[in-house]
Amino acid sequence: MIIREANIEDIPQLRKIYLDSRRESFHWANADEMSLDDFDRDTSEEQILLAEEDGQVLGFASLYVPDRFIHNLFVHPSAAGKGAGKLLLQQSVEELGTPVTLKCVSDNHNALGFYKKQGWQPVVEEGEPGSRYWVMKFEK
Repeated sequence: MIIREANIEDIPQLRKIYLDSRRESFHWANADEMSLDDFDRDTSEEQILLAEEDGQVLGFASLYVPDRFIHNLFVHPSAAGKGAGKLLLQQSVEELGTPVTLKCVSDNHNALGFYKKQGWQPVVEEGEPGSRYWVMKFEK
């Protein structure tokens, strides 16, 4: 498995990963309101890294470099458990430097557990009821 910067040819696969992953795991959101176009809007002006194995894109991370912030980290449901998320997270930290932050929806218990296992610390829970999230931080 390799981690590399995304290019324009990767966009269709990345859009599908973003849509499929959210539809499967965001049980608190309305899947009918999600679309392929969401990827374009939600990653605008961000650096995008992807995990690839045998020519297949497994997942991606989008980074807002000026704030050392990991905005998105998604792995396609069919690739879960293969290590793509861990490698993307590690490469994101390497690209951004530390300290680095991300936000994780409070209801996304699987993701919260994953981040904690990778050494991330929850700092503060923010947001309105029904849309709460944890700000998480990683420092070497």
